[in-house]
Amino acid sequence: MTLLDKDGVSLTVDDAIATVTLTNPAKRNAQSPALWRALAEAGSLLPGSVRIVVLRAEGVSFSAGLDRQAFTPEGFEGEPSFPDMARRPDPELDAIIAAYQDAFTWWRRNDIVSIAAVHGHAIGAGFQLALACDLRVCAEDAQFAMRETSLGLVPDLTGTHPLVGLVGYARALEICATGRFVHAEEAERTGLANLVVPAAELNGAVQDLAAALLAAPRDAVVETKALLRGAADRTYDEQRAAERAAQARRIRDLAGLAD
Repeated sequence: MTLLDKDGVSLTVDDAIATVTLTNPAKRNAQSPALWRALAEAGSLLPGSVRIVVLRAEGVSFSAGLDRQAFTPEGFEGEPSFPDMARRPDPELDAIIAAYQDAFTWWRRNDIVSIAAVHGHAIGAGFQLALACDLRVCAEDAQFAMRETSLGLVPDLTGTHPLVGLVGYARALEICATGRFVHAEEAERTGLANLVVPAAELNGAVQDLAAALLAAPRDAVVETKALLRGAADRTYDEQRAAERAAQARRIRDLAGLAD
């Protein structure tokens, strides 16, 4: 069932699995504010039955990053250009960037597990979109690069937090400040990728992972994801308490005594 198909984004749902596809291969799935709004809308349209969201892309690249039209003086038609944004008061500029970030935030919701199927280039905003997902399965030709710093900008589409969490501060700084490519082998070795497979096996590997994730009861996965997501912000004793509370909810639910 297709729920969305516009501005370079499609959303289809098959029972418990939703697939979000970047559909502008002619531009290597370059990103724009319109695409970000479509991604945010896709998140809002997910039916409650969905447990797994797969993010994939058509063509030879996952996403080449921000559409270069953004760097022209006029920018995108109907959108604030960089010079226009620079002249906005701080609250307005902050609100514009926050709206762009909405496309990247919903993938980590506790009620779903999101999987990015990455092939070819994932650059800048494309890298950050892959980082927005819980898990990353990569083809052997996958290449990540964070080019924002090289352009005088910073990664601002929610990618810095998961990147540091996955590879550590020092490696994250080096990747961002140099803008170099991280190839699939390094991505798997450093924890950026959960799995690397030949390109021809990418879709099958994602399907197998989705099936494995669906094998566990939904509420147990939701509680476990919430525990793991919050672990870094809790002390050891706080995490122990969170585990106890979550387990108490699970035990009561399994006994038919949940509220």
